[in-house]
Amino acid sequence: MPSPTTAPSLRPFAAAQLALLLATLAALAVQTPPATPLWAAAWLACAWALWALLRGRIGMLMALVVQCGALATLTSAVELTHWHWLFKPLAMVIAIVLVAASAYSASARGPFDSKPWWLLGAALAGSLAGDAFLMVEGFFIPGLVSFLIAHVAYIALFRQGVAWFPRPLALVATLGVGGAMYAYLWQGGLPAGLRIPVAVYVTVIALMAAQSLGRAGALGDRAARQVALGACFFMLSDSLLATNRFVQPLPLAQAGVLATYYAAQAFIVHGMVVGLRQR
Repeated sequence: MPSPTTAPSLRPFAAAQLALLLATLAALAVQTPPATPLWAAAWLACAWALWALLRGRIGMLMALVVQCGALATLTSAVELTHWHWLFKPLAMVIAIVLVAASAYSASARGPFDSKPWWLLGAALAGSLAGDAFLMVEGFFIPGLVSFLIAHVAYIALFRQGVAWFPRPLALVATLGVGGAMYAYLWQGGLPAGLRIPVAVYVTVIALMAAQSLGRAGALGDRAARQVALGACFFMLSDSLLATNRFVQPLPLAQAGVLATYYAAQAFIVHGMVVGLRQR
């Protein structure tokens, strides 16, 4: 994680980033009238990424992940499909590059355990596949399976260095929330053919969140708490998606689903990379 003393060397990159963002948002504005709340939120997220980069709180690649996530959310909400097809997968591609670069840097410093890095990369690859499938009509099940694989990889990742579910109350809480959400979807009209796949998915993501919360309690550091926060955002994102798809349309559903999804991935990736670097 860069320190504030390295910020001056990043200023040319930040200046180029600002110019590129201005050009991108201007191009988007030409195609659709700016919707003030959504555009303001996208601007704030992109500006925060630049500020955090210059302050040394995040690196260049993480700043790009945040910016691509913000632009993916905006372009989905205002139905700029071709731009959305660019930014949505690009966010996860950059996240994978970030993990690979961080793992390479860690390996260059001496002996290190590569398993957590591989698991994090596998989770992001599954997420990338899920993103791609869910952008295509009729590929909901492959998307569900891809994210299921991603969550299994996350569970295995969060198990590294700690016991299974070290905080039983967290396990009870997440399974309870998952069970309540599943009952809500069932009563709201969940198709019969999806009841078993969705039940499996809800259980796995609840276990993922429980393991992350237990890990945060066991390790007690800021990086682990960031990861746990990301896992909770993941549950929220999937709950919004499922409610909008199977129960009732939600206002600004795509913006809510994607904003919480990218927040989840950003917190998990940043927290894990920082935590692994500190080992």
